Amino acid sequence: MRVYVTGNIAVDETWAIPDIPTKGSSIHGNKTSQDIGGKGANQAILLSRCGVETVLIAAVGNDSNGRWIREKMRAEPLRLLPDFLFPCHSDTSIIFNSADGDNAIITTTVAADSLGLPDITQALTDAAPGDVLLQQGNFSLEKTRSLFELAKSRGMTTVFNPSPVKSGFAQLWPLVDIAILNQHEAALLRPAGVKMLVVTHGAQGAWLNTLDTQRFCPATSAAVVDTTGAGDTFLAVMLASALLRETQIDELALTHASKAAAITVSRPGTFSAFPKAAELSALLHG
Repeated sequence: MRVYVTGNIAVDETWAIPDIPTKGSSIHGNKTSQDIGGKGANQAILLSRCGVETVLIAAVGNDSNGRWIREKMRAEPLRLLPDFLFPCHSDTSIIFNSADGDNAIITTTVAADSLGLPDITQALTDAAPGDVLLQQGNFSLEKTRSLFELAKSRGMTTVFNPSPVKSGFAQLWPLVDIAILNQHEAALLRPAGVKMLVVTHGAQGAWLNTLDTQRFCPATSAAVVDTTGAGDTFLAVMLASALLRETQIDELALTHASKAAAITVSRPGTFSAFPKAAELSALLHG
């Protein structure tokens, strides 16, 4: 059994600035960090660190950032496909943090948009019944639907984390086996008929809903430094816990996920804050 994560991978640059600039202004800033980013990459990295066989299907551009991304990903226990560079700039998120705690973010999607259905279909050649296809909300409605339809035709389990939200995603619930949303996304998309639904409520915890049961799992308390990446940590570790134990998502999976998310939020950054493989092994098998 393996998990195929189709999504995006990017370079996250964080800059400290005195204030959010106004139109036409010029200001000084300080680049404080550069990390791997993108929800697809985040979730794939964490799944692979949990010991789940993982394939990340994401586009990388043929620029210096693309070569840097590939170098960083070689250190992770996953496979990155397609195994070539796309003729475009790699996707980048530039995060501006102002002195008063405000922020602004510029994100590109050129590489992710360049990843066509034929590229993804080729990367899914070895997918077998029982394998998992995990998607986020980075692709268009049409591409997302086509991939879920392909996965269902091959007997794969479909998992959807519809972030960022597009209103049309509500049409896709009949194609989804497992859905993971936060409370705001759930209010917008009103998931119905999904066999397994997890709705997260931040520091409070998460609801686990099946077609006939509903259970709440409180969050693990943590000294919060930076909440970025907590949702991706929760999703990946929850899914990994169930897959490694060959069971449905259950309260133990949510407990494992909450403990892992508590590690992430206790550290600054995103990629640099994720639990290491040894930490995840101790958490999942301790």
